[in-house]
Amino acid sequence: MIKLYTFPEAFGLRNVSPFCLRVEMALAHLGMEFEIALESDPGKSPKGKLPFIVDEGQTIADSELIFQHLDRKSGGALYGNLQPGEYGQGMAYTRLVDDHLYWLMVASRWLDDAWFVNVKKGFFSAFPFGLRTVIGGLARRQMRQTYVLHGLGKHSLEEQQGFARRDLAALEDALDGKTHLLGERLTVFDFSVVSLLSGLIDNQPATWISTIAQEYPGLRSYTERIQAEVGTYARLVP
Repeated sequence: MIKLYTFPEAFGLRNVSPFCLRVEMALAHLGMEFEIALESDPGKSPKGKLPFIVDEGQTIADSELIFQHLDRKSGGALYGNLQPGEYGQGMAYTRLVDDHLYWLMVASRWLDDAWFVNVKKGFFSAFPFGLRTVIGGLARRQMRQTYVLHGLGKHSLEEQQGFARRDLAALEDALDGKTHLLGERLTVFDFSVVSLLSGLIDNQPATWISTIAQEYPGLRSYTERIQAEVGTYARLVP
């Protein structure tokens, strides 16, 4: 059985990380037997981040590398049915959400002074109060430095919000009435995009980017549709 290591619930989400959620969605879609192991310390991962899986004694970290492993294991069930051009389109959308929109989501949680109290509660509440404050402060400082090095952290909040709106508008335009990202059938790239969108739309309480995401009802409909089709949701559901 595959063991998937993922973060515990936080912010109204049973799966707070889009990278963890997309792997869970892929495993559910493939019908593979797996179990979830909750891990609050990403430092215990081989690469210092989540998710990672253990499959028949082999440990694989990073969602994209896990997808490659699952594709081989399933005989091409994730990538083998893609038509010419679909792989390129899908990877472009994935890079948009992973390398740009994701960091805007992170900043809306970690770097908003008014919202950071929820991060401390969600990620550091298990620590004693004094230690929680120290660890949270150090983690936040590191996050801020990373955001600046990325480049997005050099922009004003208003400019960051503009980036977010353009990213989300591009995704909504890409759907253009389609039921799925690349057409009328589910592909692995739906998992990558929906895992990020669900974290924006259903994040509680709302961050500034969650509020912006509500301006795109087509993306909410798409996100709900894919989660229902796979039977795997980011948010806490009854």
